[in-house]
Amino acid sequence: MPSAAILQPLHIVGAGPAGLAAALTVARAGQQAIVHEQRCDVGGRFHGDLQGIENWTTHRDALEELDALGISLKFEARPVREGVFFDPVGKEYRYSSSDPLFYLVRRGSTAGTLDTALKQQALEAGVEIRFGQPCARLPHGGIVAGGPRGADVIAVGYVFETDQADGVYAALSDRLAPKGYAYLLICGGRGTVASCLFEDFHNERMYLERAVEFFQSRAGLTMRNAVRFGGAGNAMVPKTARQGSILFVGEAAGFQDALWGFGIRIGMLSGHLAARALLEKHPESYDRAWRARLGGLLRTSIVNRYAFARMGDRGYSRLMRGIAHCRDARRWLAGHYAPGWSKLALLPIARRVVRSRRAAPACPDAGCDCTWCRASHPPVRDARVSLRPSQQELCPASPEPLPARNPG
Repeated sequence: MPSAAILQPLHIVGAGPAGLAAALTVARAGQQAIVHEQRCDVGGRFHGDLQGIENWTTHRDALEELDALGISLKFEARPVREGVFFDPVGKEYRYSSSDPLFYLVRRGSTAGTLDTALKQQALEAGVEIRFGQPCARLPHGGIVAGGPRGADVIAVGYVFETDQADGVYAALSDRLAPKGYAYLLICGGRGTVASCLFEDFHNERMYLERAVEFFQSRAGLTMRNAVRFGGAGNAMVPKTARQGSILFVGEAAGFQDALWGFGIRIGMLSGHLAARALLEKHPESYDRAWRARLGGLLRTSIVNRYAFARMGDRGYSRLMRGIAHCRDARRWLAGHYAPGWSKLALLPIARRVVRSRRAAPACPDAGCDCTWCRASHPPVRDARVSLRPSQQELCPASPEPLPARNPG
C-alpha cells in the first residue's frame, strides 16, 4: 500500500514540453499532478513556429524514445532526412541521411502543435492544469519547468504562409548570424525564417533582414501574412539541478544543446527523470539520473560551441564540406557529439570560455524593445519568491541569472 505522502499532489511550474512530460509521468504512475501555468494556454509564446526534435544524439529514434516515456505521438512531426546548407559566400551543400536527422514540429496553441497535443494527453491522463495562475512557492517540493533563466542565444524571425515547396535550409555566416546560423523551414504551406545570434544582440533586426534577403535570393523565399517573433535561450551544464526537493528541468536548469540550440527532447527527458525521482521519494537521485543520461551530451555541446565560435567564416565552410561529403549526415553528427577523449581534453578550456550569458552591453536606446532588452528587464516580481537554485550551485563564476523568453 503506498504511503499517504506519496499520494499528495505533485506540483509543477510551467506547462511547456518539459513540464507536461513530467506531469504525464506522474499521472501515469497513479499520483495527482498539478501544473501551474502563468499564461492562459499552452504554447503562448509561439505562433505556429516550426522547430525541431533532434534525432542524432540518441541511439534509438527520438520519437520511439518519447513513446517509451509514455508520450503519445499525437502531434504533427515531419521527418527530415535531407536539406541544404549555404556557406558564407552562398555556396550550396546538400546533406542527407537514411534515418531522420530531426523531426519538424509546430509550436503554439492551435490544433496539431506539439504543445496542444501534450496538453490534451495530460488532461486525458487526469493532470490538473491551472492556467493564468503562476506559482510563487513550492513549500513541499516539486518541479520547475519555467523556461530559460538567461540569454546565451537570441532567435529572431518570421512565421508566415507560403506557396513554396517544402524544404529545410540553413546558412552559416557571421554576416547573417554572428557565431550562429540562419535557417528557413517550409512545411505544408507554413514557414519559419530566423537568425540565431550568439553575439551582437542589439543588431538583431539587421541580421534578420539580411537572412530574409539571403533566402529570397538563394532559396526562393516567399512570405504571406508574416508575423515577427523573438526569443532567448540559455545553455549550461549545472553543478546541480536540485534545490532540496525542488527539481529543475529543461531550460530552467540550462539543459539545451549549446551548439545548435535543440532542447525539446532534452527538456521532455529531464522532466520525466525529475518526476521519477520525486515519485520514488529520492529527489537526490535526480542529479545522478540526468548526468548519466544527458551529461555527456551537454558537456560535448559546450566543447562544440567553443570550437564553432572560433571557426569564423572559413571554418564554417570546412564544417559544411565535412557534413556534405559523408555518406550519412546523422552518423556524422552523432560522432561530432560523442564525448571522446579529445572533447574531454578541451572541456576545461571550453567551460571557462563558454559561460552562460547573464549580461550584455547596455543598449544605447533607453526605449529599446529588442529581444535582449526584453529578456534583461522582465516584469517585477515578488522579491520574496525564488523558484531557482542558488547561483553557487549552478554556475559559480556567473553573475545573477535573469528570466528570459525562449526561442524553442
